[in-house]
Amino acid sequence: MKKSLLVLALATAIAPTFAMAEAGDIVVRLRATHVNPSESSNLGRQTDATYGGVPFSAAVLYGDANAQLQVGSNTIPEIDFSYYITKNIAAELILALGTRHDVKVSSAGAVNPNLGSVNLLPPTLTAQWHFMPDTMIDPYVGAGVAFVLGMDRSLTANAPGVGSFPIRVDRNNWGGVIQAGFDINLQDKWLVNFDVKKLWVSTDVELDLGTGFKKIDSLDIDPWVVSIGIGKKF
Repeated sequence: MKKSLLVLALATAIAPTFAMAEAGDIVVRLRATHVNPSESSNLGRQTDATYGGVPFSAAVLYGDANAQLQVGSNTIPEIDFSYYITKNIAAELILALGTRHDVKVSSAGAVNPNLGSVNLLPPTLTAQWHFMPDTMIDPYVGAGVAFVLGMDRSLTANAPGVGSFPIRVDRNNWGGVIQAGFDINLQDKWLVNFDVKKLWVSTDVELDLGTGFKKIDSLDIDPWVVSIGIGKKF
C-alpha cells in the first residue's frame, strides 16, 4: 500500500513538467532526415520503344533492355511546424532544405552509367492523429500530400565516340504520403521526435538525341523518409 502511494505521488509530481500538447499549440522541430528512394524504372525498354530508329543504337547510352535508372539516397537537415487543432489532431508542414540525389544507369553495359544528380525540394503537409497526447511517449499516424519541386534536374548521357545528350526530369509532381512516429515529451515543453514517412512520387524522364526531348522512362521514386530530431512547443 505504501509503495503504491509513493509511486502515485511521484507520478503526480513529475507529470505536470512534461510538454503535453493542447489545442492551439505550435511545435517547431529540427530533424536529421534520411531520404532513401525505392525507385521503379523501365529505362531500357522505354528508350528502345522511343528511339528504335535513331542512326546509332541508343543502347550505347544505357547498356541493355533491362537497364533501369537508380536514384541515390541522401541525409539532409529538415525543419517542420505542427499546429494542434485539438490535443489529438495536428497538422504538420515539413520544409526540407532540398535533397540532392545522384542518378545512374543500373546496367553494367552502359558506357558511362553516371548521369549526374538532381536536387529536389519536397514540402509535405500531413494530418496526424496523436493517440496518447497526455503521456510521456505520444505515438501518432498521419497522411497527406507532398509537392516535389525539381530545382536542378539536368542530367547528361555521355557516350564516348558518339556524343553527350541532355536528359531532363519533370519539374513539379504531387504525391501521396503516409507517416508514423512518436514524440517523447520532456520538461519545459521540449520533446524528442522519431518519424517515418513513405512518399509516392512519379516523374517522366526525357532524352534529346538531337530531335527534341522524348520520353525514355516513367520513374517512380517512392522514397522512405526517416527522421530524428528535437522540438519545442509554443
